[in-house]
Amino acid sequence: MAQVLVVDDDATVREVVVSYLRAHSHDVREAGDGEEALRLQREDPSDLVVLDIMLPGIDGLEVLRRLRAGERPDVPVVMLTALGAEVDRVAGLELGADDYVSKPFSPRELALRVGSVLRLAEPSAPARGPVTDGDLVVDPDRRAATRGGVDLGLTVREFDLLHFLVTHPGTAHTRDQLLEQVWGWTFGDHSTVTVHVRRLREKVEDDAARPVRLATVWGVGYRWESA
Repeated sequence: MAQVLVVDDDATVREVVVSYLRAHSHDVREAGDGEEALRLQREDPSDLVVLDIMLPGIDGLEVLRRLRAGERPDVPVVMLTALGAEVDRVAGLELGADDYVSKPFSPRELALRVGSVLRLAEPSAPARGPVTDGDLVVDPDRRAATRGGVDLGLTVREFDLLHFLVTHPGTAHTRDQLLEQVWGWTFGDHSTVTVHVRRLREKVEDDAARPVRLATVWGVGYRWESA
């Protein structure tokens, strides 16, 4: 049973989300603001955080920033954003959110997204062994990647995107294909892929502005070039 922390200042939204997640066999805690969320996560870290962006005091983006700089920076985070608020979605993804759901949302969709992210965060079985590409080692069993022996500190989605790319080198993938293969979505916002690619480049390239490994294929999408 996974422990999920739901952070939203709207008590009605929290009640609905908490009830639905508990019905899906999750152990759920709740917080009404950013300070309370950070305190709960410090005292007893949850396995996943459902985080609203619009919070009183410390907003959701600042909470996410502090979570990513905390003792467990890889905790999966699903953001709740206003419908059509692309700026907020991109900002959340830039800070390392693993997924997002736009308000107003279906509680069932949110529960499915939470379940999907939690499954991805679990160690894989059976063991598949690490994939090595030059100084890069991607280990699906540990769900960790290192470059030159230094841990890259990837989020859940960053790891899955990197693992998919390094295991399919030399093939150009469209953003739609990556959304389906990595996120499990049959449709979605292409900015989700674009932002995750940008974050990955900052971690695996010598110069993210001039990518060599994670190349752009103009008019198509992206291709991984083996070292």
